[in-house]
Amino acid sequence: MRGCLAARSMLEALKRELKMIAYPFPSNFVWGAATASYQIEGGVHADGRGESVWDRFAHTPGKVANGDTGDVAADHYHRYQEDVALMRELGLDAYRFSIAWPRILPQGDGPVNEAGLAFYDRLVDAVLDAGITPFVTLYHWDLPQALQDRQGGWYGRDIIEQFVNYADIVSRRLGDRVKHWTTFNEPRVSIHLGYVLGEHAPGLTDWAVGLQAAHHMLVAHGLAVPVLRANVRNAEVGIVYALNPIEAVGDDPDVLARQRVMDAQINRWFTEPVLLGQYPDEILAMPEAAGLRVAAGDMQVIQTDLDFIGVNYYSRTLIKPESVPAPQADYTAMGWEIYPQGLYNTLVRLHEAYRPRAIYITENGAAFDDVVSPDGMVHDPRRVAYLRDHFHMAWRAIQAGIPLRGYFVWSLLDNFEWARGYSKRFGLVHIDYGTGDRRLKDSARFYQSVIAANGLPE
Repeated sequence: MRGCLAARSMLEALKRELKMIAYPFPSNFVWGAATASYQIEGGVHADGRGESVWDRFAHTPGKVANGDTGDVAADHYHRYQEDVALMRELGLDAYRFSIAWPRILPQGDGPVNEAGLAFYDRLVDAVLDAGITPFVTLYHWDLPQALQDRQGGWYGRDIIEQFVNYADIVSRRLGDRVKHWTTFNEPRVSIHLGYVLGEHAPGLTDWAVGLQAAHHMLVAHGLAVPVLRANVRNAEVGIVYALNPIEAVGDDPDVLARQRVMDAQINRWFTEPVLLGQYPDEILAMPEAAGLRVAAGDMQVIQTDLDFIGVNYYSRTLIKPESVPAPQADYTAMGWEIYPQGLYNTLVRLHEAYRPRAIYITENGAAFDDVVSPDGMVHDPRRVAYLRDHFHMAWRAIQAGIPLRGYFVWSLLDNFEWARGYSKRFGLVHIDYGTGDRRLKDSARFYQSVIAANGLPE
């Protein structure tokens, strides 16, 4: 009871503060939260779900911190109604989540698992009943392991047809209710960490394989977009990028050269093919790109028209001479510099370089060392400050003419943070991994007030 009273007291204080709105957002601005299937669902053996590459990877000793797996995670598969109730309490306009491909097609193709589709039917209906708009991501990294075993996952060109088939099945089933679709979440991170650096599933370490897998992923994106539009009346379709500004200190030629190459590999590798119809010169100049197989017409397919671009922003990368000390900065529990200006810079650059029709911030948030206090609350003032500063940068971008339509905080729930396991907490909602109990953090109450006021105070 004491915790509930404290939460209400804080909410009322925040509401009073937000009555003096200095930074109002457009009346149709979308405030949301985001999750990903493997990170929250659990239920990995439930109702006919097949094995994913992350199931295999997480169960491989030494791959994930503390030997953690997504077997249970936040148990969203069984507790989704509770989570939707929390979304409603927060006042979310929208909820961004991903579909687990292995729930729909346990072997990647072949027979459809009706029970898997039925789960997402129930989830979408619950979200809509709560007055919340669903934003569906088709691929947030949990590839069916059967496709990895059979053809090397994204390395084999058959994956293109298999993904398009999967997109067709899901959009036919949900398209009468879901109008906002994303093909891929952070394709560069999926390929770079999974196929080049080996830090994520499937754990490969080969640039040539990664470049080819990336190309197939991009072609699959291009071919899935018209399928989504054909199946979904009034569909809005996009792709989501993890964009990380690469900033150089000084004008040393070696530093600037490193900046160009890193920017190509981190940012432009996936944006330029989709938005300009070509790979960056720095990518094609890599020795490993010499054997890249690009079929006739592939680049035209990749450069399909999109309704929006999603931006996942967390931090920047600073490149400097060794003799120059690092600037004083604050960091999250992930070791990422807290740099709100980078969000504004990223949005401006995306707009000026590519002129997308609309932009959503599809992920932004921070991990901190959250604990339940003796009063039963989770006090996370650093996350509150982080969100406030980044919301302000979003407001600035809108004032500068950027077509920013919405903002999804990462994440709704504490979750399985990939190779970091459960050691890092990004959620607005605290999860007790022993009991599954949910608890709104102070940052959730802050966000609730921002949504209610549709703006920020001075």
